Amino acid sequence: MKQRKGLSTRSVVATGIGAAVFLILFKFVAIPTGIPNTQINVAEAWLSLLAAIFGPIVGGLVAFIGHALNDAISYGSVWWTWVIADALFGVVLGLAVKKMNLINGDLTTKKLVGFNVWQLVANLIAWSVIAPLGDVLIYSEPASKVFLQGFVSTGINFVSVGILGSLLLVAYNKTQVKQGSLKEKD
Repeated sequence: MKQRKGLSTRSVVATGIGAAVFLILFKFVAIPTGIPNTQINVAEAWLSLLAAIFGPIVGGLVAFIGHALNDAISYGSVWWTWVIADALFGVVLGLAVKKMNLINGDLTTKKLVGFNVWQLVANLIAWSVIAPLGDVLIYSEPASKVFLQGFVSTGINFVSVGILGSLLLVAYNKTQVKQGSLKEKD
């Protein structure tokens, strides 16, 4: 059988719907932190579920499209360094979850802890390194401002994904048939 290249129809639909929900959550379910342009956001928890179900490409595309649309609608222009950081966050989450095989009906505490270690690493890379460095190098933003935003975003997103993302993964996993649980009766 010939292997198809590109995204499946399922992945394309998941990307479109996922990006739309991400945009709505990012725009309307956000609580200001007091740090400029930094808010508590549940969109990242939604992204963790999509990255777990559909993998790194869909995770990256959902974050990229959803974040870019939010910036364009909210601010009139796109802040590309943070959009790219969000896309990278989605890709890293998708790779980590795929490697750990979380979505097979067999989500253990050990796997959930592993997921949260990986999402912390992804948050650190995206928000404490990529986004602020990009802001300093591309937009000539003051380092103290953007690194503060990055560190706050890292912590907030870690907690959001750690609590809400983990709950979403547990809930979704309960809908899945445990691998090897369907046996033929004699």
